[in-house]
Amino acid sequence: MNQNWNTPIEELIDTSVESAVKTFSTTLAQARREIELAASWMIQALDSGNKIIFFGNGGSAADSQHLAAELVNRFRLDRRPLPGLALTTDSSILTSISNDFGYDQIFSKQLEALCNKGDVAVGISTSGFSENVILGIKTASERNAKTIALTGKNGGPVAESADLTIKAASSDTPRIQEVHIFIGHLLCDIVEKELFG
Repeated sequence: MNQNWNTPIEELIDTSVESAVKTFSTTLAQARREIELAASWMIQALDSGNKIIFFGNGGSAADSQHLAAELVNRFRLDRRPLPGLALTTDSSILTSISNDFGYDQIFSKQLEALCNKGDVAVGISTSGFSENVILGIKTASERNAKTIALTGKNGGPVAESADLTIKAASSDTPRIQEVHIFIGHLLCDIVEKELFG
């Protein structure tokens, strides 16, 4: 959505809400099967004692940490903690890998160390072109984990690397990010209700 800085605030609010509602409804219509499959993979992994690993850059890093917290602590229900992990939280690991090997390997090296067969790795990229997310997904696949990508409308190479891609039906970064956290919440809700409801 292109912003016109002369647009009145009321119109900007209305336009943004209309755009968000349209993006949410279109995404759900187009990606319902993928969301259901992603939830089933996560349920199977957690029920088998495996973990869900999230990773991404910037706002997607924040989403990764947010969603891992929903699994480890709680979403709606008071229940036992579930193993969720965000690869964006340890500054010593992130900076040492960046310094010694390059920023593009910050997720792949962690996944090589932490990802096991039966885990689910969720790479989040609004553009679909984040090299470190692409390499992370490829490494998780090599470790025999299921891989899920959350991307924008075009998907990019991130979508091509993953076993399953859920695309937000927008090319506008704020709308994509809003849909990603909604999908993440939806997945946590389904997982929690299926395992503990």
